[in-house]
Amino acid sequence: MSVVKSKRNLSTMEFFHNAIVLRKKITELLLRDFGIKQFKRNIHFVGNVENFTEEEKKIVENIFEKHEMGHCFLDDFPLWLIEKERIYFIDILRELFKNIVKANSLYPVNISEYYERRSLQNNAIGCCEDLLQEMQYILTIFPVDAEKYMSYVEIIEKEIALLKGWRKSDNKIATRIKNNNKD
Repeated sequence: MSVVKSKRNLSTMEFFHNAIVLRKKITELLLRDFGIKQFKRNIHFVGNVENFTEEEKKIVENIFEKHEMGHCFLDDFPLWLIEKERIYFIDILRELFKNIVKANSLYPVNISEYYERRSLQNNAIGCCEDLLQEMQYILTIFPVDAEKYMSYVEIIEKEIALLKGWRKSDNKIATRIKNNNKD
């Protein structure tokens, strides 16, 4: 017999599942150049656009504006900045996962392992804070709607809360280790 969804407890790995959702959502945002575009970057499209004349670009822009699809050209924004920011976000997400996986692979049997695991959990929380700060910066330099970023902020804040809960639950392990050392 299954438990009613509203009465279920969080999975013990909820922090991991939420991190997967976070990584996927932000990757989709990066594929849309931080929301400047409403469609995902497609290498074939970008390659063809480079050969457009100015007149053809204006025609396509008018079509995109008419159908409320945002901008399709990035002439207003230096491509190097978008690429640097995209790489930075991907690096933070990679670091977040690296810390979560390493921390989860440790089951502390002594106090030094406990502190190592805690340090990795702290680093994962720090990665989430880095994502929040970088998103705030993106909002100041790119003409994107701040409201559209709120869903990402909520996922990040949920991840921080889940990671802190996971870290707090490890206090029982520290107590057990300390009690075993007293014997």
